[in-house]
Amino acid sequence: MITGSTDGKIMVRRCLVTFKPFRIFVVGIGFFSLCFLMTSLGGQFSAKRLGDSPFTIRTEVLGGVESRGVLRKISDMLEVILKRMDSLSKLDNTSTTDARVDSLHFTVQRMRGEIAGLVERIQAIAQNVSNMAIRVEQILQNSLVQGRAVRDGTSSQCEVPRDPRFPECPGKVDWMRARWTSDPCYAFYGVDGSDCSFLIYLSEVEWFCPPLAWRNHSSPPTQHTQQAKAPKRQAAFRTDLSVLLDQVGTGKESLSFMKRRIRRLAQQWATAANRLDAKLEQRWRDQKKILVHVGFLTEESGDVFSPKVLKGGPLGEMVQWADILTALHVLGHNLKISMSVKELQGFLGVPPGRGSCPLTGPLPFDLIYTDYHGLQQMKQHMGLSLKKHKCHIRVIDTFGTEPAYNHEEYATLHGYRTNWGYWNLNARQYMTMFPHTPDNSFMGFVSEELNETEKRSIQQNKVNNMAVVYGKEASMWKQGKESFLQILHRYMEVHGTVYYETQRPPEVPAFVKNHGLLPQHELQQLLRKAKLFIGFGFPYEGPAPLEAIANGCIFLQPKFHPPHSSLNHEFFRGKPTSREVSSQHPYAEQYIGKPHVMTVDYNNSLEFDSAIREIMRTKVEPYLPYEYTCEGMLERVHAYIQHQVKSGPCQIIGPLFVPLPNSTALGWASNVTAPPAWPPLSSLRLLVSQEGQSCVEACQSAGFICEPAHFRFINNKEALRGLEVQCEVVDSEINHILPAFSVVRQECGLQREPLLFSCAGHSPKYRRLCPCRDFRRGQVALCRDCL
Repeated sequence: MITGSTDGKIMVRRCLVTFKPFRIFVVGIGFFSLCFLMTSLGGQFSAKRLGDSPFTIRTEVLGGVESRGVLRKISDMLEVILKRMDSLSKLDNTSTTDARVDSLHFTVQRMRGEIAGLVERIQAIAQNVSNMAIRVEQILQNSLVQGRAVRDGTSSQCEVPRDPRFPECPGKVDWMRARWTSDPCYAFYGVDGSDCSFLIYLSEVEWFCPPLAWRNHSSPPTQHTQQAKAPKRQAAFRTDLSVLLDQVGTGKESLSFMKRRIRRLAQQWATAANRLDAKLEQRWRDQKKILVHVGFLTEESGDVFSPKVLKGGPLGEMVQWADILTALHVLGHNLKISMSVKELQGFLGVPPGRGSCPLTGPLPFDLIYTDYHGLQQMKQHMGLSLKKHKCHIRVIDTFGTEPAYNHEEYATLHGYRTNWGYWNLNARQYMTMFPHTPDNSFMGFVSEELNETEKRSIQQNKVNNMAVVYGKEASMWKQGKESFLQILHRYMEVHGTVYYETQRPPEVPAFVKNHGLLPQHELQQLLRKAKLFIGFGFPYEGPAPLEAIANGCIFLQPKFHPPHSSLNHEFFRGKPTSREVSSQHPYAEQYIGKPHVMTVDYNNSLEFDSAIREIMRTKVEPYLPYEYTCEGMLERVHAYIQHQVKSGPCQIIGPLFVPLPNSTALGWASNVTAPPAWPPLSSLRLLVSQEGQSCVEACQSAGFICEPAHFRFINNKEALRGLEVQCEVVDSEINHILPAFSVVRQECGLQREPLLFSCAGHSPKYRRLCPCRDFRRGQVALCRDCL
């Protein structure tokens, strides 16, 4: 009795500690019943450890029906709690004057999120227990079969083969003998500790041992089994977004934000789909099976974004993901959306465990769009299969990943290793928010496009002396903003949209009219009245300046001296890029420019003052680059999906390049048959950089874009001869500045590692061979013949 009483007190204390953060007692929710159920569950599973042999947990698993019953009771009880919380949350509609009810409402909302996650985890545990019980039963049956085989004298069938075609087989068997309990996935595939089970696994699930002659080989297809390809299906444009909205799901403010955005832009997406369909003249488009796994919004990644959606936190990533999902859906592809690791495992068919075992059968998707968080989760759960299937992956990467950081061995040896990067992907598999890294693919997002009537209305109602500050968080207003804000205040009425809960943020000057955090449609109305949208230097490269320019504002931003990069600025430190950022929004500075964008030195009060006066004299129309319209994004994503393929080796003989008229560049010789390539070789322009100049800069200075897909066609002696480069020595090396040559030493180098072809690389000692291309007006991601 004393022991039982003590255990009961300890159990209640643990439950109280568990629920302490909520600081609330809700009458009638079965609190003590819930605690006792949790304790009984913990008792049943406390002895189970990862890595144990399945036979060490036999007692617990064979009682799985009872365990699953307990789990179901807990799940049902938590569902009741959620329903009662819904009732409680409605109290604030009837007694809003009661501060305690307001506090209760806030606490209820927080508990809802915690308990909803707990329900999901409990259901996952119940499913895993059920799966394990089934597998253990299969293992026991297999053991009985193996035992009979030994008694019958047929155990010689499981001798480890010494086959020269499978030299790694004996070593893999030795590894399995020592480590097969290290991951439950081995037991899932029938491994039970016997050599027979090892050989079956290593020959039928993995590929290190020869097939066993006595096995029935009509089993399901495995990693190395070829399946007949499914017939191709044609993609048809969609204008109804209701199915997509259901797929996005609920339960997080981030998802609610994305769905509101999808609904608001629905008509513009429909109009864009009709335009692109007409432009493509209804040509055949393959429908792809696409998985979208939004890793940064999963609970497993920490999801720091969702709680900040209504508190002034960053929204750029959610804007981009909402637009990516919509573009893929509108283009007519077969789309699956994952917002949790559990969903990811289910869509991929990942076996339970720690990711040591490969997927069986082919990858069920043609393409997988994810981010760095999702990529790490896929590595953890796909195991060996990630390397095999990584060409199907596209990584949404805001600031870009340069090849020197992407190649794991090279990055480690040459000081480019960071916490991101090093995935050994083709650099074009990284997809950026702005076209700042030509080595990557430009994915982008969309801004709302105005019709002619709306544009005229904006121009008529502009307030010439009204400015809106780009800065939703109070922390952005700190550190030296007072001097130029005072200058601005002399000429204009200054408005802010800074988040606050109860009191005005002290960082915001008294002369600023702060509207608080505004919903998107109210912010848009504010921008339509304002003449100026002014940046503080942070955040970098967000969507807001494009939205302001599209609503007829002039965007004023600071110039950085020296440019910000991973070498001198904390924000970029650790990011897999050496890119130098010359202003808060380099795209706006370089691709839009005056009169819509002005970039000045904020530390120079005379220059800042002059810029404000010039802005007040300047009249502009609303402007949105085509590549940031719905049609522009659909056009770009369509081209990537239909044409962008993994680059391979290409052997070509004959004269490749000829001088182009009125140009210092070389082009592809018309009398040489161009091999299959995208972008097509008709877009190629071969140039030479100056010493210390990257191919990004060399191509831009000539009015072109560096195209990394064309490096494989210029990485040869023919290109050097066509440029009349004098080479005493031509070496093939691994270096991200190659192909290149030294004028002084007359040394030429070709690239030996295709993953290191880099537009961004530069060296003060070498001039680089640069594969440039033309581009479509308003769509730098695509060449003129790319559609």
